[in-house]
Amino acid sequence: MNIEKQLEILANDAPKYGVSIEIMERAVNPVLKFFASQHKQTDYFVLHASDRHWIITTLNNRKQPQITKQVVYGFVNRQDARDFQNTVDSSSVNFPINIVSVPITHLFFQMFAVRQVDSIILMDNPNNKTQGIEIQREDIENMIQKQLQQMTPNLSLKSRKKPPNLA
Repeated sequence: MNIEKQLEILANDAPKYGVSIEIMERAVNPVLKFFASQHKQTDYFVLHASDRHWIITTLNNRKQPQITKQVVYGFVNRQDARDFQNTVDSSSVNFPINIVSVPITHLFFQMFAVRQVDSIILMDNPNNKTQGIEIQREDIENMIQKQLQQMTPNLSLKSRKKPPNLA
């Protein structure tokens, strides 16, 4: 499914998540489109638990192992996701793992629902599980925040102005 169709679906579904269609169309979707357009793929394969929750991987900083981040991997094809699944420590997983295709814009949007995810790493090259492109949730959030600020009038400046008829 192309990016425009994905964004249309997100905008139409937004009220279910407490977000207005206007905010989706004017603030959120342009940011999702910006990030999505940087990738060739429009859908990625993600590992899910049987309850449809993402399989989250904890990564440690090489120089400072006490620093960690939580990531979700997205793969360009089902086989790469299956190969990665085989590297997951099966002794720590007590449930079946499914491979689910997710539209790229939905993947970015869902990061807000899964607050413990810091980044999504997109593995854009088939058969290459060592080089991915990291998209940090903070970057998406910051851009959306800027879009929202542009949408909303600067109320603090308006409230400082005194009405002309005030004595």
